[in-house]
Amino acid sequence: MRGTMSIHYPVISPYYGTVEQVIHPLSSYFYEWDTLFLIRTDEGAIEEIVADIDGCFHSCEVMDGDRVIPGMVLAYIQEDIQRTGSE
Repeated sequence: MRGTMSIHYPVISPYYGTVEQVIHPLSSYFYEWDTLFLIRTDEGAIEEIVADIDGCFHSCEVMDGDRVIPGMVLAYIQEDIQRTGSE
């Protein structure tokens, strides 16, 4: 028996700053290490938030110009896992 299970992973900000740009539209597919967000830190540096898995946004919790703090959820990534075997 095969089925698809959908798992959602949070994307967390490690910075104090402002969302400079949300790179991917809500339904677009991205790969591990693709840039998802650009954050301008309070120190003025531009930092990239990259995907640590392949997937697409299940939801995006911020927009360009939004203020962020460490620990804040920026988005949820949806990863599809094919269930196989004796599950």
